[in-house]
Amino acid sequence: MFTPAQAATVLQVRESWLRRRAAERRVPCTFLGKHLRFSRADLEAIVAEAQRPPAVAHPRTRRSAAPPRQS
Repeated sequence: MFTPAQAATVLQVRESWLRRRAAERRVPCTFLGKHLRFSRADLEAIVAEAQRPPAVAHPRTRRSAAPPRQS
């Protein structure tokens, strides 16, 4: 089991980023009482999720300038 500081070093991310994601339950983790810990499998899952290709972005359409108002 890794502490947040150790896990952040292995993942090459900031500890604050990892703690925030864990608190939001956006990354796999384990709470042993009040202590946050990461298993090797948790770290591998975080890396696998990061390697997933990004979702396809929908192309943004450009708006043309509005025609001048006629009075």
